[in-house]
Amino acid sequence: PDPSEVQLLSSALNLPPTLATLLVQRGYATPGEAKSFLRPALDSLTDPFLIKDMDKAVALVAKAVRSGTPILVHGDYDVDGQCSAALLTRVLELAGAKVVPFVPHRLRDGYDFGPAGLKVAAESGASLVLTCDCGVSATEAVQHAKDMGLAVVVTDHHLTRELPPADAIVNPRREDCDSPSKELCGAGVAFKLVQALCGELGLPATVPFHFLDLVALATVADIVPLVGENRTLVRFGLKMMEQSRWAGVRALLDVTGLVGRPVRAGQVGYVLAPRLNAAGRIGESMEGLKLLLTDDQRTAHDLAVSLDTINARRQEIDERILAEAVDEIEQSVDLGRYHGLVLARDGWHPGVIGIVASRVVERYHRPTVLIGLEGDEGKGSGRSIPGFNLHEALGQCSDHLTRWGGHKAAAGLTVRRDRVEPFRDAFNQVAVSRIPPDELVLTQRVDIIGSVRSLNDDLERLMRHLEPCGPGNPAPVLGVRRANARQPTTVGANHIKFTLDDGSDTIPAIGFGWADRLDEGWWRGQIDVALQLSRNEWRGTSTLQARVVHIKSAD
Repeated sequence: PDPSEVQLLSSALNLPPTLATLLVQRGYATPGEAKSFLRPALDSLTDPFLIKDMDKAVALVAKAVRSGTPILVHGDYDVDGQCSAALLTRVLELAGAKVVPFVPHRLRDGYDFGPAGLKVAAESGASLVLTCDCGVSATEAVQHAKDMGLAVVVTDHHLTRELPPADAIVNPRREDCDSPSKELCGAGVAFKLVQALCGELGLPATVPFHFLDLVALATVADIVPLVGENRTLVRFGLKMMEQSRWAGVRALLDVTGLVGRPVRAGQVGYVLAPRLNAAGRIGESMEGLKLLLTDDQRTAHDLAVSLDTINARRQEIDERILAEAVDEIEQSVDLGRYHGLVLARDGWHPGVIGIVASRVVERYHRPTVLIGLEGDEGKGSGRSIPGFNLHEALGQCSDHLTRWGGHKAAAGLTVRRDRVEPFRDAFNQVAVSRIPPDELVLTQRVDIIGSVRSLNDDLERLMRHLEPCGPGNPAPVLGVRRANARQPTTVGANHIKFTLDDGSDTIPAIGFGWADRLDEGWWRGQIDVALQLSRNEWRGTSTLQARVVHIKSAD
């Protein structure tokens, strides 16, 4: 960045030059912009009524609450959908409503509001179906609900080609919606609905803020940009999570060893969220929702332990599918020809292939779709790279797909077995037309280059001012050049551990998932390392460590 901008910002706000440099790099060059970023405020949240149809949704929900008839709150089987459903259920019950919470089973019921949700609505005598984190593509199911005499309010954040015939559709990503809150996740949209409902239902305006820990959990898990309103919601939600009032959240913190410690976005994404997601991926998704809704600590503990066990099994499945996917790419795929990857195989669990697709993208830097085949059909999950809109790309291949939907960075699909090959070719053609060969080369952003001696506790504390970090606001990456890896060992399934030494000092380093990505004897020569500073918590002791982001030979 411009040194003069850094100096001006550093002087104006009395900031250390390193922090000022990072702020200017991220586009927060003026004192006002930097202050708003460093100290987000809840009173800066946007007016929920800026979202189209919010007034209609409030009127319909309030009418159902006052009538005393049941309301079906229909979520999704991922973390976002579970948190959204828990948030709306608890608030509506607080207002005196009769609520039937429901999330579908991934394999048995499939994604979105569909036959399973319609059945629950009919059996419960619901007068209103209120979806969260789903519904915007459920045209057929919404029409069926209308034919049954039900009112339908959809709250969602996914992209769609056409809107369903619902009574109200609260989705800031609608083309005709003027709200600036375009990047909210499903729980973020549910939070805005709750904000709007408080006045109509006679609830204190502070009620929504009691659920910010659920909103933070969902926002981080759904990998939406942690900027603007999302940053504010997560910043305050993480603080609340440390002393959550919800038994389920406390139980998750307990089984993962995070009780009594400040919770960071990375711990939500890599520790807490996978356990809730595991229920929706390979278990019973309702278990995750039950965990978030129970007020009994013993029940919460038992459910959290169960999810922890399911997550361990999920990790084993992940590793097997990843190994098979990498082997197929290395043996059968011409990476010079294929700019987009589509891999399909019998036996791949559709509940975990999204995670594996992300890891394939990390390794090969190409948009990737993995498909688990069973019978005549396959269910797929895709992940993308920056600059490649996966949702649009699937739209161009839709003639080969039975169903598809999602975002620019992640999507899901259903495809017939006999259409997999045509889809693979069509997807690659789109990728070739949009991704130049030079953009397929993985490049690593480095914010600051320094010596190992500069990697100290003070610098790590300084970096925390930028949190919560994630998409749109990545954790700072530091670079060390021409260093040596001392005493390298392989730990766990596929990780490397070593001491990083550049002659100025040493620091323990760990590279998750790097053991099979390095040539034999990689440590014999000098290396350039991109890393992030983190804390290694072990048996009550906290030590500084370097988490490897990338390694390459210095020669």
